Amino acid sequence: MPVRITLVLLLNAFSILLVLCQSDSRHLRIISSINPLEVYSHTKTLTNDFNGRLTGDSGYTKSAQWVASKFRSWKLKSFDKFGYLQSFPVSYTIVQNADMIITLPALTDTSKEQTLKLERGKDFIPMLFSDSGENNGNFVFAGWGICAPEYNYDDYYELDVKNKFVLCFRGTPKDDSLFTKFDEHRTRMLTAKQKGALGIFYIYEELIANPNGELIPGFNPAIISYNLSDRILAEKGWTTKSLLDSLKSKKRPISFPLKASAKFKVNSKHHPNGIGYNVIGFIEGSDARLKKECIVVGAHLDHCGTHMGLTFPGANDNASGSAVVMEIAKAISQSKKTPKRSVVFVLFGGEEMGLIGSKHFVNHLPKQISSVKAMINFDMVGTGDGAWCGYSEEPDWVKSALDNANSVLNVVKGSRPIKKIGVRSSDFASFYKKGIPFLTFASNGPHLFYHQTGDTIYRINPDILADIARLGLLCALYIANL
Repeated sequence: MPVRITLVLLLNAFSILLVLCQSDSRHLRIISSINPLEVYSHTKTLTNDFNGRLTGDSGYTKSAQWVASKFRSWKLKSFDKFGYLQSFPVSYTIVQNADMIITLPALTDTSKEQTLKLERGKDFIPMLFSDSGENNGNFVFAGWGICAPEYNYDDYYELDVKNKFVLCFRGTPKDDSLFTKFDEHRTRMLTAKQKGALGIFYIYEELIANPNGELIPGFNPAIISYNLSDRILAEKGWTTKSLLDSLKSKKRPISFPLKASAKFKVNSKHHPNGIGYNVIGFIEGSDARLKKECIVVGAHLDHCGTHMGLTFPGANDNASGSAVVMEIAKAISQSKKTPKRSVVFVLFGGEEMGLIGSKHFVNHLPKQISSVKAMINFDMVGTGDGAWCGYSEEPDWVKSALDNANSVLNVVKGSRPIKKIGVRSSDFASFYKKGIPFLTFASNGPHLFYHQTGDTIYRINPDILADIARLGLLCALYIANL
């Protein structure tokens, strides 16, 4: 082994030994088994070997089988009904190709109309559930793309979008739970389709891959960049930023037709009868009365897949969290002392598609489990130099678990109680909705290249992976032994 790596490992071991002298040696013997290079190795394999891990696609299935083989080798138990792989139905789409040409009107008497062939991945990216098809139409700007007359708000009021592309921002006019359902991609897409639109073009500052939706026949949604939307909106004298700022400050619809138009062609293959998997292994509790209660330690295994020749590796999101769960599972499985309650390790599928796997799990608990005491979630834990944690306000032992663990490791840079769930959540939300207490961990970032091809293994910090694994391990042991 190279001298440099040896020194890193020795320093890491020394730092853990210092902590051993100050805290509960029994628990700290377990966390000292967490190896940064091993967690990194799991992350690297998940990032590089499985074609972006889109739930339903062969790359995801192979990644689930690989994790299951690790659980088996560590002698985690499987549930009789389905072994290590809990299947659930899922539909998914592979976008094979996409092209877009836009035409911009002349802005002055002396200028000319412009036709631009756009670069996919730079100027635009189709939503990863777009139907195949070729459509031509003008743009219509429709604010947030929300039609909610029952709440006295309608971006489509007196707006004709038939056979046109709706241009809009993602978000809501008010931070109000009444608007939550209208911010879901499925709601916004169906609204536009029902009004006759050819597709929705979201305006994002950075283009991101997004499989969170369902194919609508004849409908072609996409995301376009700020730079492109600036050029489209110029005919009305708006910039993207000024228009967004105005929408946010005035909190009322701003909608208008545009002369600019698009020709958008998508070639995609839809799989309506796909199969996704949650990977599950468990360690049975030692207490005869408490072992049917469990702690779920989980993360989502899936990402966005490969489309149009572009692979979205998902190293930070969320090979990192999956690797942390794997390392915690290995550490507890090899410990000489078994927790009182059972600890169930789950790598969920379908998170990127709308928490499909975790919803399936909480609605189909194995018969050996009578209840879930708490859920500990890991999502995007591979970058930065500290941890961030969200937690349920009640009961108070949830925050105590976090505080006790962090008193040993001192790695948490920020935390807060989570009081409500919107549409942008991780798998803990499926448990929250069932009234199950939770902790959810992320690293403090920066989380660069989110849902982009640049989310590669080269951005991952092994030490923060290991520290968050140790933090989660101590939290799990604390709760499992209450």
